[in-house]
Amino acid sequence: MTDMIRNPILPGFNPDPSICRVGDDYYIATSTFEWYPGVQIHHSRDLANWRLVTRPLTTESQLDMRGNPDSCGIWAPCLSYADGLFWLIYTDMKRYEGNFKDGHNYLVTAPSIEGPWSAPIYLNSSGFDPSLFHDEDGRKWLLNLQWDYRQREGGDRFGGILLQQYDAERCCLVGPVHNIFAGTEMKLTEGPHLYRHDGWYHLLVAEGGTGYDHAVTMARSREITGPYDVHPDNPVLTSRGDPENPLQRAGHADLVETPAGETWMVHLCGRPLPGTRRSPRGRETAIQKVEWGADGWLRLAQGGNTPALEVSMPGIEQRLPAEEEAHDFHLGTLPQVFQWLRTPQPERLFSLRDRPGYLRLFGRESVGSWFEQALVARRQDSLHCAAETMLEFEPEGLQQFAGLIAYYNRFKFHYLAVARNDSGDKVLSLISCCDEWPTGNLTTVDTGVVLRPGLPVRLGMDIREGELQFRYAHGGVDWQPVGPVLDASLLSDEGSGRAHGYFTGNFLGMAAHDISGRGTSADFAEFRYRRMVN
Repeated sequence: MTDMIRNPILPGFNPDPSICRVGDDYYIATSTFEWYPGVQIHHSRDLANWRLVTRPLTTESQLDMRGNPDSCGIWAPCLSYADGLFWLIYTDMKRYEGNFKDGHNYLVTAPSIEGPWSAPIYLNSSGFDPSLFHDEDGRKWLLNLQWDYRQREGGDRFGGILLQQYDAERCCLVGPVHNIFAGTEMKLTEGPHLYRHDGWYHLLVAEGGTGYDHAVTMARSREITGPYDVHPDNPVLTSRGDPENPLQRAGHADLVETPAGETWMVHLCGRPLPGTRRSPRGRETAIQKVEWGADGWLRLAQGGNTPALEVSMPGIEQRLPAEEEAHDFHLGTLPQVFQWLRTPQPERLFSLRDRPGYLRLFGRESVGSWFEQALVARRQDSLHCAAETMLEFEPEGLQQFAGLIAYYNRFKFHYLAVARNDSGDKVLSLISCCDEWPTGNLTTVDTGVVLRPGLPVRLGMDIREGELQFRYAHGGVDWQPVGPVLDASLLSDEGSGRAHGYFTGNFLGMAAHDISGRGTSADFAEFRYRRMVN
């Protein structure tokens, strides 16, 4: 496609975008929640074509999420550049259910986007969605929402946007804390970013929650501490009045200015399955052209306040992702597309050296453990896709199993596993948790497939929108379907709707579990991912 950008620009689970420009280079940081390493940073030269360049939080001192519940971990990072350094602010959320939210805010810096990234500086724990504003006078200011644990009228515990100065020499916050903005009638005010334009401080926030009422609102003041006057046409961006728009849940945004002086907004969005409110690809990142009006307020360049699926950008050709990705493990490093869960000690989960050319997973705790499970996976970024792997695994008993998994969280997954049955046969078993919150009850299916000892087995899955079909090939027999067609739509932020909201997206990958504690290993020779339709 020429002269147009088609949204989203970061498909698949890539929420809460923060964007900055350094010369001709653009960078977007997005949330990774419980997936390790922490924070995804993509790079572009044209705002249309993006490449993952790093995940900077790689050490135990920077990030240790063992014990963090589902959809906790890295919330809403903020990436900026000033004084010859990249500045990355992030929240490590330890708890988010109930009245309390235990989230701790940190700062790391680096001279280059590839690092080395510094040891973390602790900032505060007063609320999440922190961002750092570098003012024209050289002062730096931290913003974050204030969390109010009390049961307030309407259930809104978002207690306003806090502002406090950061002393870069002393590496700490200093001076008084100002509550500069209580939000609008949309409530749930979060995701603050500050900008200086034409003598005004412009405050951009997300409101309305992260679901289908999500929105971007703005306010401005002559003084950084306020008072802030709200935008006359709020919300600036939302999908809540446009249910047919393919980009739903639009909100949580950030701004960037090009060298030519144009302004662009990146924002969160979701693409639910047709006819549903289920989004297996999670919350993604889109982009819109915006303009400053004669009255000094920012608005969408195309008019209105709903996100456009396609945005004009003359002279740009947006490249489509490869139809197929084939990953082997001969290089001895984990391909960048993969992540694992929570732990800063991946050597306890997998090895690429124990058996050269293979990814060896060491069976650890149960499926969905919040501490240590051997699960290595990549994002689902297409509604029509397939994943395949080849596995060598000899389980010792019913407590060891390994295979191919579609995983959202501990309550939502489908797992085609090599296991042992009560007769001692090596078999294929289907293990699912179909959004059984809060019990986590499993559905297990005996497929009737008996595998020959000592032989590898190929495992595959095909996803067609809301349906998932597993398949296998073994002992010279070509691909065969196995088990029933499963509900893939449950592997989404919304799921059945019985539980509270989640914030990640579906992952497809390789897993090994050994709840006996013996660490039985499983060897994976390759992993293939194919996009049929984006």
